[in-house]
Amino acid sequence: MSVDSADTPGAVHARAAALLATAHAVLVSALAGHRRQARAELARHDSERSAFVDDLLTGRAEPGGLAERAHRYGIRLSATHTVLVARTPRLTAEIVRRVDAALAARFGEGNTLTTQRNGDLVCISAGGLRGIGAELAHLLLAEFGAGGWQVAVGRPHPGMPGLVASLDEARDALDHASKLGFTAPVLNAADLLVFPVLLRDRGAISDLVATVLGPLTGARGGPRPYLDTLSVLFDNQGNHTATARQLHLSVRAVTYRLDRIHHLTGYHPNEPTQRFTLHAAVLGARLLGWPDATTR
Repeated sequence: MSVDSADTPGAVHARAAALLATAHAVLVSALAGHRRQARAELARHDSERSAFVDDLLTGRAEPGGLAERAHRYGIRLSATHTVLVARTPRLTAEIVRRVDAALAARFGEGNTLTTQRNGDLVCISAGGLRGIGAELAHLLLAEFGAGGWQVAVGRPHPGMPGLVASLDEARDALDHASKLGFTAPVLNAADLLVFPVLLRDRGAISDLVATVLGPLTGARGGPRPYLDTLSVLFDNQGNHTATARQLHLSVRAVTYRLDRIHHLTGYHPNEPTQRFTLHAAVLGARLLGWPDATTR
């Protein structure tokens, strides 16, 4: 800025202020453009990552091109991988980015790949990576606090079909946990293998529920109080005192309900030979939504 000898101090100050305002506007515009470009780059990165994981887990892409894209993310398609799925209604793209960066920092680039898919957080990890489920739970706890989210860990499987199998196991574990009321923050699909077995023959499990628990529908007040009693009893490993406390009943009331169940169904959970049948029927009822699903 040039200064004329005839300029007054006020004029010089005004021109200087105008120059600073112009420089500030240019700087603000440049920073805004940089932020827009950064956001666009993040969106493109997220979109490419999401598309790659979707192609990887559906098998729709050409194998050669998929292998080339996998190499960019450090994934060997022939290796063994484990898929983890986290479910919460509060998930956002920014949270997924933070979790992805934290897992990569903890386990090393190329050992984990995290993205958002169908509303869930999906993490592909190298097979045999120890502590990945606990670490993901720790990160979600920091993001959301306790409750309102759940992580399921599929079993490790080799190759591309193994990725799909591990994903299905993790998603099924979350679905089963929702139906059964399991609230543990981390679920291992290997611990829940009995439930896919139960549902594999839906006709058989429906017949088991109807045969074993069906007589409870004739009880005064319906089957729900008795079904809840059995569910809580099995959840507490047969402990009558803990069951009574959780149900806000006396131990005598719990004993009475169990005796009524025995009278109506012929099965008693205190009988070792009958306990497994009753427990399987109760689990089946929870998976099927019985008796509510049959009365709609």
